[in-house]
Amino acid sequence: MSTTTNRRNLWPTAIIGFFVVAIIFLGSFIAWAMRQREDLVSADYYDREVLYQRQLDSMNRSQLLAAQAVVTFEPARQVIVITLPAEQTRGATGHIQLYRPSDARLDREVPLALTAEGIQRLDTRELREGLWKVRVKWKVGGEEFFLDQPVIVTSS
Repeated sequence: MSTTTNRRNLWPTAIIGFFVVAIIFLGSFIAWAMRQREDLVSADYYDREVLYQRQLDSMNRSQLLAAQAVVTFEPARQVIVITLPAEQTRGATGHIQLYRPSDARLDREVPLALTAEGIQRLDTRELREGLWKVRVKWKVGGEEFFLDQPVIVTSS
């Protein structure tokens, strides 16, 4: 008498199980990826593109002041220091934009308020650490100037 035992082969079940787990993982990953924010450009990108030539002219005028117009970060005091030429302070109007490339919700704009020496300090204690672009636009004597410098904000 021969005894035969029916042993069930697990390979088909394992292969089907693998594909089920892979499909669930892939579906979950796609759902997660579609909910992520992407803030690589501003909402009014095309409108800003039209005005870009004026900005280029302002940047070219600012290049002449490159040694005197500087943006720095002082980690010990937790401030961004904007220094413009002293002769540019009288009658200067404008604004400072703190642009966060990775999250547009954190962008800020501050009016330009220079001291007589051409210095303005911005407190960074409420800013997130990381890369910020400091964009200074100012107008003196009918001419526009633009300074765009990256700053990495760190905690002390």
